[in-house]
Amino acid sequence: MAFGGFGGGRNSTPMADINVIPLVDIMLVLLVIFIVTAPLLTHSVKVDLPKAESAPNATQAANVQFALDGSGQMYWDGEPIDRAQMVERMTAAGARDSAPELHLRIDRQARYETIADVMSEAAKAGLTKIGFVTDPSQPIAPVAAATP
Repeated sequence: MAFGGFGGGRNSTPMADINVIPLVDIMLVLLVIFIVTAPLLTHSVKVDLPKAESAPNATQAANVQFALDGSGQMYWDGEPIDRAQMVERMTAAGARDSAPELHLRIDRQARYETIADVMSEAAKAGLTKIGFVTDPSQPIAPVAAATP
């Protein structure tokens, strides 16, 4: 219990209140410390990894360059083809032991329906590694707002 006061009189009564503000301050600081450090303690997993020396794999995976222009014309490795030839070539490529990667070069003006059809035929043929080729040197044009 705290005694005293700033008054000089002898009739001062003892202070019966406990000042809890410093206790709350310390508890809040400890709470923040535990909130910050708790995730760091749970995410560290020590694993003893094996040591090995190896050279990078120099062989590149086989790939097929498939292009589709804005008018809907399809190209297989630069050669113009129609839809029936596309299905035939995708089936032949998917039947190989190691199916090649399909690199899609799609014109920005191409119809979404045609792109979805190409990807569907590729999946049916077993070509599961599909990548979209883009030109990183061109800045992305802002999309115009659609008008109702």
